[in-house]
Amino acid sequence: MDRRRYLRLAGVGALGALGGCLDAASSGSDDGSEPADDPPESGTDADADADADVVVTEAVSGLSNPWGLAFLPDESGMLVTEQAGRLLLVDVEGGERTELAGVPEVRARGQGGLLDVTTHPEFDSNRLVYLTYSVSGAGGSSTEVGRGRLDRDRERLVDFEPLYTARPFVDSDGHYGSRAVFDPEGYLYVSVGDRQFKNFGPEHVGQTVDDDLGSVLRLREDGSVPGSNPFVDDPEASGAVFTYGNRNPQGLAVHPETGAVWETEYGERDGDEINVLEAGANYGWPVADNSCEYGSDEDVGVPHDEREDVRAPVFGWPCGSGGFPPSGASFYDGDAVPEWRGDLFVAGTAKRSLAHFEVDGEAVTAVEPLLADRGQRLRDVTVSPVSGHLYVAVDDDDAPVYRIAPAE
Repeated sequence: MDRRRYLRLAGVGALGALGGCLDAASSGSDDGSEPADDPPESGTDADADADADVVVTEAVSGLSNPWGLAFLPDESGMLVTEQAGRLLLVDVEGGERTELAGVPEVRARGQGGLLDVTTHPEFDSNRLVYLTYSVSGAGGSSTEVGRGRLDRDRERLVDFEPLYTARPFVDSDGHYGSRAVFDPEGYLYVSVGDRQFKNFGPEHVGQTVDDDLGSVLRLREDGSVPGSNPFVDDPEASGAVFTYGNRNPQGLAVHPETGAVWETEYGERDGDEINVLEAGANYGWPVADNSCEYGSDEDVGVPHDEREDVRAPVFGWPCGSGGFPPSGASFYDGDAVPEWRGDLFVAGTAKRSLAHFEVDGEAVTAVEPLLADRGQRLRDVTVSPVSGHLYVAVDDDDAPVYRIAPAE
């Protein structure tokens, strides 16, 4: 079957179509669409989800636009970023939260602010917490990653230091990307968006490697550039770039068996993608893409299979499908729901559901989404390392983090 036709059928048939992905950086949203009809009222705290074998409860409530979630390895707390600039340590059993000091100053405008959070692979011994966030500088703003040491007794991050700032600074408050994840070898991946440049051609920042925009970066744990990065020997390239041709990647997840880093990114009008990252690969934006330009049916680029120099997504929502603006993503590697092991979950903003995919190698099949009846924008999803429950952050100014657990 033709790839574009398959993706169109998969995107529409499995996930429905609530409307496209629209930029609205001035409002802080990375999509401006609303459901076609008023969403149904949310159920009670213990409502069963579409899957009759699980129930949904609120692990914590009253958060302000939570963006990133990261459990401490022993599940003694969950770190939650709020976009306005707060970092919280949350007790998911009791719902209590502690605001941590020592967080960097962020540029909380438009789509920017305090964004993702992750812990060092050896957190038990070094207590290092990594944050991504937007910062101001000469020329505008940029995406930065930094780290500090968690001191629970003092309720703060100690000795916080910036590690890497994406270049250049741009006069825009959109498309920061800004997920962060460690792979099994200890490399740190940080996504950086294309900052909303609209010159859709070969000179677009997404198609150049002399800057960090429209890319996924790979760094050592201290923010330095690995000598094995694909462009490190090119004097005109940014050595930090691992992949390019990425529009606004807001999801990074490591496959629990292969160790490969998977990425989710927003298209323009539809054109949303799930990609498997490969060193030095060009993912096409905007010269090869499934998007249409906003307000039209005009293709942004040619289909991926018309160019041998780009890597196609393993799953996508082409123009006309209704899209699925995808944010945070996690592979399920818990024991609480054995039939989910190896499945991919992706938080949806405009689509207002948690997408669920079965994964076999790089074959991706959409199955029934979760939380679709609640009509809420979802920003991130993570898996508890102890209980194996799913936790999902709602993107709102008075928001919960949901727990999805097996029904008793």
